[in-house]
Amino acid sequence: MSIIEVKNLAKKYPLPDDSSKTFYAVAGISFSIEAGEIYGILGPNGAGKTTTLEMLEGLIDIDEGSAFIDGIDVGSNPFEVKEIIGVQLQSNEYFDNLSLIELLTLFATLYDRSIDAINLLEKVQLVEKAQAKPANLSGGQKQRFSIACALANNPKVLFLDEPTTGLDPQAKRNLWDLVLQLNSNGMTVVLTTHNMEEAESLCQRIAIMDHGNVVAEDTPQNLILTHAPEPPMAPLHGNIEDVFLALTGHGLRD
Repeated sequence: MSIIEVKNLAKKYPLPDDSSKTFYAVAGISFSIEAGEIYGILGPNGAGKTTTLEMLEGLIDIDEGSAFIDGIDVGSNPFEVKEIIGVQLQSNEYFDNLSLIELLTLFATLYDRSIDAINLLEKVQLVEKAQAKPANLSGGQKQRFSIACALANNPKVLFLDEPTTGLDPQAKRNLWDLVLQLNSNGMTVVLTTHNMEEAESLCQRIAIMDHGNVVAEDTPQNLILTHAPEPPMAPLHGNIEDVFLALTGHGLRD
């Protein structure tokens, strides 16, 4: 059963050098995401990944098309949608003088919820940091805490925008384990990433975007077999990075 339905979704902005004209950052894309799925959106910088997520999250207006999350029209009811989703952004700012446990309690209060903050910190393996300030966390710990904040309202859908950017390999794998654990408990996860290994390891299905369009969508295995079955110097077949390069023609850029 689909929990997210996107039809002809579009967002346009004025051209930087001529504000009288517009361009489509997202150019009328359609896809659906099943409940309990980990769905990845890949693409080079400027492909429209983050803009797509921001429209689904109700953070920016939808110019054309529609998006429904759990039957709720995002365009008409963005605040209602926010009650059932969790959003982990690329960067976060917190109140400097509050501890992790105080911040989680504050976020839950904003949703008019009562939570067990220690239990939430246990999920992201940060119980020992309960009284610490965010500024005292490592990069990986900050990313895990940002996910804990996104879970404060017990969301049905968790959005992750490049969640492991800048993390060392161990911190990255720890965050992967967390995403898989949340998903195994039934949570739908939608993520953007530049990390091809991450997409291949976590996602049941992947959409690849370029210039505001979805240029391919399928399971990682089918994408590989269709677009990169026999890359040079590989004995069996390519991987999702080969698919990405074959479809977009871009090198990977952070």
